[in-house]
Amino acid sequence: MDTQGIGRRIAYWRGRRRMSQQDFGRLMGQSRRWVQDLEGGKRQTDPRLSVLESAARVLSIRLQTLLADASGVERVDAAELEAIRAVLHSHDLITGTSTGDAEPPPVEVLRSRVAYGWTAFQRSHFSRLGRLIPELLSDANGAAARHHGENQLDAFRALSMALQLTEAVSIKFAAYDLAAAAGHRAVTAAERSGDPVIMASAARHLADAMTHSGQAHAAARFAVAAAERLDPELKTRGASGLSTLGMLYLKAAMAQASAAVCDDATAPADAARAVPHLLNQAEEHADELGADGNALWTAYGPTNVSLYRVAAHVQLSEGADAAAVAARIPDHARAALPCERRAHHLADLARGLTQAGRRVEAVDTLLDAEREATEEIRSRPRTHQLIEDLRLLGAGSAQGRLRELAGRCGLPQ
Repeated sequence: MDTQGIGRRIAYWRGRRRMSQQDFGRLMGQSRRWVQDLEGGKRQTDPRLSVLESAARVLSIRLQTLLADASGVERVDAAELEAIRAVLHSHDLITGTSTGDAEPPPVEVLRSRVAYGWTAFQRSHFSRLGRLIPELLSDANGAAARHHGENQLDAFRALSMALQLTEAVSIKFAAYDLAAAAGHRAVTAAERSGDPVIMASAARHLADAMTHSGQAHAAARFAVAAAERLDPELKTRGASGLSTLGMLYLKAAMAQASAAVCDDATAPADAARAVPHLLNQAEEHADELGADGNALWTAYGPTNVSLYRVAAHVQLSEGADAAAVAARIPDHARAALPCERRAHHLADLARGLTQAGRRVEAVDTLLDAEREATEEIRSRPRTHQLIEDLRLLGAGSAQGRLRELAGRCGLPQ
C-alpha cells in the first residue's frame, strides 16, 4: 500500500476541511505527533483499514478517495457544497441581518475577495471556491447589514456577485436547487444595490439557474423582461452594461433551446424558432461593443456569441450544425477567452460531434478541453455523462484514449 500517498491525501483533505493536526488527532482519538507520522507515511508499513475508514469518516470523504490517487480530480466536493448550503440557508442570509459580534470587513476587501473568486472560477480552479464561498457569503451579508450609505450599496454589490458566484459553482456540480436559491438572493441583493449592471448580471445568472432547474420557459421570459427593463440604463454603462445586456439574451436563447426539448415541452417549434432571434439580439450588442472582452467576468463579445450558437445547436441535437459553427470560430479569438469558457465550449462541441457520429473527434476534443482546463473536464458531472455515453457508443480508434480519460476522471473502469 502507498503509505506516503495516503498520508499526503489525508494532509490534503485535512487542509481542505480547515482542520489543524491537533483537531484531526482529537477526532481520531490520537495525538498530534501520531497525525504527523501518519501524514508523513511513517505510521505503519501497511495502515490498518479501520484507521483509514475512521480518517475518511472524520474528513467526510469516501474511503476510495484515500486509497486511490485522485489528486488530479479537483472539485467542490459534497461536504463543501453542504457547507455552502448551510450558510445560504442560515437565518442571517435569509433575512439579510447580522447577528454576530464581529465587525464586517471593509468593502474594498470584499471587492478584492469577490474578484479573486471569479478569477479562480474563470481559470477553472473550482476546488478553491468550496473553501472561499461560505466565509465570503457570511462576510458580504454582514457588511450589507451593518454598513450605511454608499458603503452599504457597495456591500450589496459584493453580496450579489458572491451569490452569483455561488450559483455558477453550484451549476458546475449539478446542485441545481442550491443554484436557484443563490440566484434568487443574488437578484434581491442586486436590486438593493441600485446598480443596473449588477441587476442585469444577477438576472442572467438566475435565468441560467432556472433553466437548469426545469423552468426553461419561465427563465426565457424572465431574462427578456430584465433585458427590456434595464436596456436604457445599460446602454449608458459602457462595456459592462452592453456585456450584461447581451448575456441576458444569450441566457434567454439557451432557455428557449432547453424549453424546445424538455420532456413536457409545449409548443417546442415556437421555442426553437425563438433561439436564433435571441442569439441575433445578443450579436447586435456584441457588434455594438466592437470586440471581445471580459467586463464583469462575462467573457462577452462576438466570439462568445458564436460559442453560444454552438451550445444552442447542441441543446437542440443539431450536432452537425454545431460543428459547422465551431469550425468558423477563429483559433486566436477562442484562445483569448478565459480557460473555463474555452473548455466549456470544447465540451459542448464534443457532445455535438457525438451527436453527428464523429466520436473519435469527440474524444480528441475532450482531451483538448482537458488540456485547457483540467477541472472543467475531470470534475464536472455533465462531462462524466458524456464520457460514459461515448464508452457505451464506442469510440473506435480513440477507445484507449477515452478509457484513460475516464480513469483520470475517477470513473469506474
